[in-house]
Amino acid sequence: MKKQCKRKMWSTDINPIAHAIAGARIVDEDSLNKLRMSELAAIDAMTKGLGTVQDWKTLADMMNIAETMGLNGIGPEILPSCEQMATEMIAAAERYEKTRKMGLSGAGIQAVRDVYEYHDLQRTSIARSTYEQMIEKTWRAITNKTGRVVELT
Repeated sequence: MKKQCKRKMWSTDINPIAHAIAGARIVDEDSLNKLRMSELAAIDAMTKGLGTVQDWKTLADMMNIAETMGLNGIGPEILPSCEQMATEMIAAAERYEKTRKMGLSGAGIQAVRDVYEYHDLQRTSIARSTYEQMIEKTWRAITNKTGRVVELT
């Protein structure tokens, strides 16, 4: 039997140097603008009391990623705002079960805006690869139910 090479082979379609440079860069503006627009649309809908379950989920994902980044030392000053937002999001979900209208209270709106502002600073100050690692870490924490992040379902 012939020995097999265990060296990683790069596809001819991928330039490894360009791939490494892209991972070390700050998140590109086009991707970031799409993400910002979806989050701002969700905040706007929840502010007006016209939010959907998908808007709620978008805000919960933003909060969980921000909380994971804060727990890992990237902008830890966000953690009190995340706690406030979590309690307000739970209250909004309970209100939705009763009235079938998704909205936030005044304190909830302020907490969501604070978390959005902090999280935008977090993700624009780190490399794309680090941001992707934090997203992966958040996903693993939620699926493994570690209790490190608040699972809002």
